[in-house]
Amino acid sequence: MKGGHWILVAAVKLCTLAFPSCCQNVSTNETYTDFDSFAEDFDTFREHFHRTYEVNSEEFHRRHFYYQNSIQRHAYLQNFSSTLHSAKYGINKFSDLSQEEFKDLFLRAAADRAPPYSGPKTEGLPAKFDWREKAVVAPVQDQETCGSCWAFSVVGAMQSVHAIGGSPLIQLSVQQVLDCSYRNKGCSGGSPVRTLNWLKQTKVKLVPQKEYPYKAKTGICHFFSQSHGGVSVKNFTAHDFSGQEEAMMGQLVEKGPLAAIVDAVSWQDYLGGIIQHHCSSQWSNHAVLIVGYNTMGDIPYWIVQNSWGTTWGNEGYVYIRIGGNVCGIADSVAAVVL
Repeated sequence: MKGGHWILVAAVKLCTLAFPSCCQNVSTNETYTDFDSFAEDFDTFREHFHRTYEVNSEEFHRRHFYYQNSIQRHAYLQNFSSTLHSAKYGINKFSDLSQEEFKDLFLRAAADRAPPYSGPKTEGLPAKFDWREKAVVAPVQDQETCGSCWAFSVVGAMQSVHAIGGSPLIQLSVQQVLDCSYRNKGCSGGSPVRTLNWLKQTKVKLVPQKEYPYKAKTGICHFFSQSHGGVSVKNFTAHDFSGQEEAMMGQLVEKGPLAAIVDAVSWQDYLGGIIQHHCSSQWSNHAVLIVGYNTMGDIPYWIVQNSWGTTWGNEGYVYIRIGGNVCGIADSVAAVVL
């Protein structure tokens, strides 16, 4: 890799040694990978991310053009990152995609309008809460080039609530939801709320992922007998928590990880840190799983599991400032009852 990997490792180690306070409010597993040390080296990028297009081919020049555009975007986005824990933007595995390609491949969720939350606030909430610390959150997965985020968010919530209830944590089948949820469009997109409605009404039992593995493409639905074991949804709630994110924190603590839909356009360039700016609440297009929050530092933030693999963001996670409905994080939030 022409030394790119060693430059990266050295840069990360130097940051850790020289600036130990940079993570004082974010734990060591909430750091980001910084590729800026070789941001303009397209050859290093291709080697690091295993790109196979031929040098000087039409695709090579097109991808190089998109890559150069991404560097210009990063410079713009970084102008907003003035505080210590602000989000960082730079080269990642999406840097040779156009913005339209990125949207078409990865941002395929649809938002259903949710009623405003009108319930009580939970009193005495802890300053920090993270369901991962209770060993009820499954590992980050990678949806690959399939618009299945809507299924990952719902299944993630179900398997966590199942484990919170005292059962072993098992990964349930995203592919089963992708193939069988006729109210959605498979890899072409879907809605968490429509998925939960389908699960509630049909009483479909989701089987373990090992019985129905993920293929990153829409297939034919495999049916199981009623006697077959699995996990089904009894009920769910879906609310708009805009302006009520403290109440949303209470829902997370009381009911488990939450399936939410956000505007993730700027996430194409995200490396780590806390997103506070340039992330609208008007164009919901991506579904995620909120697993915790942290209000102990200068910038309170949501802890959000994504479905783009562990090489993206903070080992597969993104942090979003609490308050102001950043990225539309509070627009449509669902909790599962099993």
